[in-house]
Amino acid sequence: MDLRIFTEPQQGATYDTLLTVAKATEDLGFDAFFRSDHYLRMGNADGLPGPTDAWITLAGLARETKRIRLGTLMTAGTFRLPGVLAIQVAQVDQMSGGRVELGLGAGWFEEEHKAYGIPFPKEKFARLEEQLEIVTGLWATGTGETFDFHGAYYDLTESPALPKPAQPRIPVLIGGHGATRTPRLAARYADEFNIPFASVEDSERQFGRVRAAAERAGRAADALTYSNALVACVGRDDQEVARRAAAIGREVDELKANGLAGTPAEVVDRIGRYAETGSTRVYLQILDLHDLDHLELISSRVQTQLS
Repeated sequence: MDLRIFTEPQQGATYDTLLTVAKATEDLGFDAFFRSDHYLRMGNADGLPGPTDAWITLAGLARETKRIRLGTLMTAGTFRLPGVLAIQVAQVDQMSGGRVELGLGAGWFEEEHKAYGIPFPKEKFARLEEQLEIVTGLWATGTGETFDFHGAYYDLTESPALPKPAQPRIPVLIGGHGATRTPRLAARYADEFNIPFASVEDSERQFGRVRAAAERAGRAADALTYSNALVACVGRDDQEVARRAAAIGREVDELKANGLAGTPAEVVDRIGRYAETGSTRVYLQILDLHDLDHLELISSRVQTQLS
C-alpha cells in the first residue's frame, strides 16, 4: 500500500509552507506529494494569505525535491486550455526529472470561478473528454510530427506537440463517484482511478464499475491502479486524536466514520479494509500543514506496518 500526502492549500498556505511539507514527505519516506487545484477557500477557513497556483507550486517543488512523485488531485479542466496544460505539465515533468502525474477533472466549484473571472461552462464533462484526448494526444505525438484535433469545444491544427515530457508516459489520474461516464473515461484514458472521501462499500462498488468499463474497452482491469483519498487524523492516544480533530474543526466520530482517524493500530486496520476492495494507494488528506509531528507519526507507526 503506497501512502501519499495530499494537501489543500486553498484553505491557507504559503509556498514556503508547502515546500516544508513536501520536504518532510520526502524525508519521511512517503511516495508522493499531491495538492488540490483551487483558488478559493472552503468552509470556515480564512484562506490566508491567499491561493497558490497548483502547477507553479509543483514547478518549484520539482527543483527542490529529488525522489517523491508530484501531482494534482485534481487539476480543474475549467482553469486551463488543454494545449497550454499539456505544455505546463510536460515542462514540470522535465524540471522534476520525470516525477509528475496529472490528475484531471471537470471542475466543480462555481464560486471560485466567479471570484476570479473564470468561465464556468455548463458542458464541463464533455469538455473534459476532449481535454483528455488533446493532452494525451499531444504527449503521444512523435517528435517531428504534428497533432490535429477538431472537436465541439477545442480546435488544434498542425500543433508541433512540444515540449515532450521526460517520462515516456505521464500517468493520468481520473476520479469521482459518477456511475457511468466517469468509469468510461477512466477506462479510456486513466492510468489510475481515484475515489475521494468514499466509504469502503462505495469504493468497492465504484472500483467494480471501472474494472468492468476497462474490460469493455479492451483493457485488463488490473492495468489501472485503484486508489482512495481520505482525510487523516492519527494520534498516539485518544487525547491526541481529539486534539488533532479540533485543530481542523472536525469531530472524532465523524472522522472515524468517513476517514482515517484514530490510533495507528486503528488506522492500519481501516486501511486494510480499503485494501480488500483492490485499493493499492491512499492519498492522506493533511489539513493542518504545520503539524509535522503528525506526518512523522504516520510514517513511523502506520506506513512501516503497511510496507
